[in-house]
Amino acid sequence: MNTYYDLLQRMKTYGTFIYTGDRELDLTLLTEEIRSLKLSGLFSTQEFSQAMAIIMEEKSKL
Repeated sequence: MNTYYDLLQRMKTYGTFIYTGDRELDLTLLTEEIRSLKLSGLFSTQEFSQAMAIIMEEKSKL
């Protein structure tokens, strides 16, 4: 997982499709979903860190 697109594709494997038309809201919802996956043990610590870094990078672009 290196890009926002990669992250969205990874989320699709869990049946999660996030698109509201508002990029900031999409990032917020994505953050919550990733935290849920981490708590349930479906995301490793490394995957979680990568995902959060991607989200932070995308937020900085806004």
